[in-house]
Amino acid sequence: MVGITKMKAEKQKAEKEAFFCTTKELSRLGLEQIPTQFQSHKHLIYSSPATLAFNSPGAEGFGVKRAGLAVPDSIMLIVAPGCCGRNTSLISSMKEYNDRFYYLMMDETDIVTGRHLKKIPKAVEEICSVCPKKPSVVMICITCVDALLGTDMERVCKKAEEQVEIPVRPCYMYALTREGRKPPMVHVRQSLYSLLEPGKKKGNVVNLLGFFSPLVDDCEIYDLLHSAGVKTIHEISRCKDYMEYQTMSEANFNLVLHHEARFAAEDFHNRLQIPFIELRRLYQIDKIENQYHALGNALGVAFYDEKYKKQAEDALEKFRQKCPDASFAIGECLNADPFELSLALIRYGFSVPEIYGTITVENFTYIRSLAKISPETKVFSNMGPTMIYYDPAKSDVNLAIGKDACYYHPDCPYVMWNGEEQPYGYAGVRRLFEQLLEVV
Repeated sequence: MVGITKMKAEKQKAEKEAFFCTTKELSRLGLEQIPTQFQSHKHLIYSSPATLAFNSPGAEGFGVKRAGLAVPDSIMLIVAPGCCGRNTSLISSMKEYNDRFYYLMMDETDIVTGRHLKKIPKAVEEICSVCPKKPSVVMICITCVDALLGTDMERVCKKAEEQVEIPVRPCYMYALTREGRKPPMVHVRQSLYSLLEPGKKKGNVVNLLGFFSPLVDDCEIYDLLHSAGVKTIHEISRCKDYMEYQTMSEANFNLVLHHEARFAAEDFHNRLQIPFIELRRLYQIDKIENQYHALGNALGVAFYDEKYKKQAEDALEKFRQKCPDASFAIGECLNADPFELSLALIRYGFSVPEIYGTITVENFTYIRSLAKISPETKVFSNMGPTMIYYDPAKSDVNLAIGKDACYYHPDCPYVMWNGEEQPYGYAGVRRLFEQLLEVV
C-alpha cells in the first residue's frame, strides 16, 4: 500500500496535480504510515493565501501572541528579529491591544552570541516603569531563534521577575515544535493558567478551558450547568480583571473543551487539586447528546437537553429541504475539526468530496469512520507544496466551509465559520446551518 501511494504521488507530481489521498487509502495505511506529504516536517511548507493565518503560530486569529495576552491587564515583550515581529503590527493596531505589545529587536550579533538574554530583564523593568497601570503579568514571547540557541527562558523570566516583582512568564512562538509533544498553542495555555494561586474551593463554580474567546452566548452548556446547580461559570476571556481571573482557582472542577488545554488542565489538577472532565466540540447531533448524558452521569445529574437538540435538528432540516444536493469542501481554518464536521455532514445525507486538513492522533478516528461511509472523499494537505497546482474545476463542490476552503473555491457559496465567539454543542450546529441557509 505504501508503494502504491508513492507511485500515486509521483504521478500527481508529474501531471502537476495537488497531492491527495482518499479516506479509504489513509485508513488502510494507518496513522503510522501516512504519506510524507501529510507530515510538514518532511517537506517544504507551502504558505498559500489560504493558510497564512493557520501556518504561523503568531499570525492573525488567536495565535501565540494574542493568546498570551488573554490574562487581564497583561502585557507582552516580543524578543525577535524584525522579520518575526512584523506580523504583530496588525494585532497591535487593534483597539484592545493598544499599549500591550513591546519589542526587543535582535540583530545578527544577538543571534550569534545570545547577548540579548542579558537585555531582557532590563527591558522588562523599563517597560513596567512607563506603563500607566502596573501590569498583572509580563509575557515574554520568543521565536525559533531561541529554540535553536537552546535558551533557558524560564531562568531569564525568573531573573526579570525578581527585578520588577510581578509575574514574568515565557511564551514560545516556536513553529518548529508545532508537531511535537507540546506545540506552541498547548504551551501558551499552560503558561496562562500557571499564574493562578491556590484558593478555597467552591462546589458551585466551574471553569471552561480550551478557547481564548467565549462560547456563543446562546450555547446551551450554560443553561445545562446552571440546571445542575452550578452558580458561577468562569472563562478566561470573560474575566474583567486580574482579581476575577484569580477566582478561577476556586473551581470545583474544570471542563476541557479543546484538547490543546489538556496539559493546562493536568497542571490545575496537580498544582491546585482541581479535577477535570474532557469534552469535544462535535457537530454530530447524536454524539453531542451522548456526550451531555455522559457528563450528567459523571456529575450525578440528569440533563434535559431535548429543547436544544430539536432546535439543531430543525435548522438542519430547513437547510436540507432547501439544498438537498449540497456537496461540501471542508477546510481546517474554521471552528471545528474538519474530519469530524465532514463525518457529521455525510451522516446527515450530504456529500463531502474534499477535505483540507492536518492529520493528527485526535482526528484519525474520524478518518477511519469516513472511510466506511465515504471512501472516495479526497484529503489534501494545506501545507503541501503541490497545493499550488490545486484546480477547483476538477471537483464537484458547490458549497465551502472554512477560510481555506473558501479560498480554493472562490466561485462557490461559502461560510467562513472562523468567528472569534466559539460555536459549541447544539448551538454550534444550529448556527452553522442557519448561516449556510443564508448563503445558498
